[in-house]
Amino acid sequence: MSTQLSGMTTVCSEYQRLLEESRRALEIRNEVRAKVCQSRLKGKAAGDELLRLQAKYARAYTLEQRHAHNCLLCQLVSRAEGRDSENSSDALAYTLYA
Repeated sequence: MSTQLSGMTTVCSEYQRLLEESRRALEIRNEVRAKVCQSRLKGKAAGDELLRLQAKYARAYTLEQRHAHNCLLCQLVSRAEGRDSENSSDALAYTLYA
């Protein structure tokens, strides 16, 4: 995946920033989810925290995707690399449910 995104992240600093925010939000969400699963925590507080982190990741991912779709520089790089900018982070989205 990193080789796929290298052109956009090298050329567009805003996309790089949004990508890092999205990745970090997913990382944190997955870490907390793993802790909840390992400790078998249940209840409203654990569920609320996971929902909050899921929403934070969804927002970050949406901003990243929206930027890639609307940024002329990202679109140019995407076309030059021969792929569609809307699908640039599908692998990242897939890891959410893995």
